[in-house]
This record gives sequence, C-alpha cells and structure tokens, in this order.
Amino acid sequence: MKVLLVEDDQFHADFMSDALHRALPEVDEILHAVNGSEGETLARQHAIPAVVMDLQMKERNGIDAARTIWRERPTTRILFWSNYSDEAYMRGIARIVPTESSYGYVLKTATQDRLQLALRAVFLESQIIVDQEIHRVQQRNVHTHDALTDSEYAVLLDMALGLSDKLIAKRQGLSLRTVQNRLLSLYDKLGVDSLNVGQSEFAINKRTRAITRALNLRAINAESLESAERDLQKWLSKQ
Repeated sequence: MKVLLVEDDQFHADFMSDALHRALPEVDEILHAVNGSEGETLARQHAIPAVVMDLQMKERNGIDAARTIWRERPTTRILFWSNYSDEAYMRGIARIVPTESSYGYVLKTATQDRLQLALRAVFLESQIIVDQEIHRVQQRNVHTHDALTDSEYAVLLDMALGLSDKLIAKRQGLSLRTVQNRLLSLYDKLGVDSLNVGQSEFAINKRTRAITRALNLRAINAESLESAERDLQKWLSKQ
C-alpha cells in the first residue's frame, strides 16, 4: 500500500511515518509532501489511495488540497491530522468529502493507540473516524452558541468577505429578505446583542461583532476564509 503524508513539520512527519509502519504493515511506500500544493502533485502523479493530511500549512492548506485530490480521485481515503479542533475545519471537510470516500480527523495530541486505530479504520476498513476530543470541543462550542445551519454559515462567510446583503442574496440564490433573516438568526446565535453598551450613541456594528464572535468561537478561521475567498473569486469571474 502506498501512502502520501502531507506535513510541513519534519518532527511530526517522522512521528507519523513511524505510526504508519506500526499500524499498517501493508504500507510499502510513504511519500512525503511539505505543503498542500506538493501533496496535490504527488497524489496525481502516483494515484495515491491513502493520504494523511495536515490542515495548517503555509503554502495551500489541507482543506484546499483535499478538495483537489477528491475532485480528481473521489475514492481517495484521507486522514486529517491537526493540532486544531476548529468547527470551521469540520464544516470545511463536510462540504467537500465525496460519498465514495472515507475520512478521519484526529488531533496530534491523540494517543499512539488511538492514532493507529484511526489509520487502520480509515485506510483499511473505509470507516469515518472523528477524534473524541474534537467532539468534546464541538459540544462545548455548541453550548456557547446555537449550532449554525449550513445556509447561515454560508451567509456568515460571505459577510466576512465583505459582501453586501444584495450580493450575498445573488451569490447564494436567496431573496434579500431571506438573507436579512439569516443575518438576524446569526446575530442571535452568536450572541451579538448580548454586548450591552448602555447608550444608543455607542451602538456596535453588528456585522463586525458577528465576525469577531465567529472567529473567537472558531466557527470560522483563516483557512476557511482563504478557501471562501478563492471560491468567491471563481464565482465573480463567471458573472
């Protein structure tokens, strides 16, 4: 079995290589890419069936690299391996994973046993595995704010990119009234109105406050905004 490891930190790359050999005697070759762009190229050249993907990398993040790999080979099995448990990452993965594939999401703090179990489950048994700690972090965030629907999340990203209500409506195929209702729901779920400044002349900018709250709660992050910006540029080029 051939495995591609996409990881920009050499220490973590060596650790994962050792874990792969321990968990999967079937692995006879491990290819290493140091960023998402190089990972896409190696996956394409070698028709890689299994990938371990870091999420935060300086040149092309793991979500974008996985999107390209899955678009070209939908059956590729990918284990995402990260220091971060952001809600934005889970939403990003859920939006791009094809029905033909299996995937996993494991934190780099996971035990050796947990990591090896995840590798075998995703690469050999085609299961979907998400680290228990990620679920716990997500549950804590849900208690902090009501879960956003996919439609609300799409409006939040467009708002964070600076789009007006009318442009969001056009891009999302919604009426202007629907977009405005989505924004009111976002403000409520993100607790925007909970900031009490006391006097009307000190009223806050609700759009800016919502984006700040979303960033603090890790509902969105730098990688999700980078991906959204690329999607926006593609959409604008077609208008």
